[in-house]
Amino acid sequence: MKKNSRKYVAAAAALATLMVAQPAYADGDIKCNAGPTKNWKPIAKLKKQAWMEGWELLKVQVEGDCYEVYARTESGQAIEAFFHPVTLKKLVVYRRGSEIYRAPGFSN
Repeated sequence: MKKNSRKYVAAAAALATLMVAQPAYADGDIKCNAGPTKNWKPIAKLKKQAWMEGWELLKVQVEGDCYEVYARTESGQAIEAFFHPVTLKKLVVYRRGSEIYRAPGFSN
């Protein structure tokens, strides 16, 4: 194998590894208009809610003025979901960068 070919193969293998290891998530452009954080429900309640949906939580964080959840569904699919921090209403869910759920009437 030529020296340049090895570089291309190594680069392709590294890129493939990154693509498999990191699921493609949506951008963080979701706006919840949640108001002051003193009115937000605790993240622990959101974790319980997501668990009740059968999700395996990978990461829960504040993104802008929303709660953002990275999880795996019962079928093992990686998802990214945004919740309103005051109501804990599920607003939008993405899988592999594609929207798979949007709450009725929600627009960002």
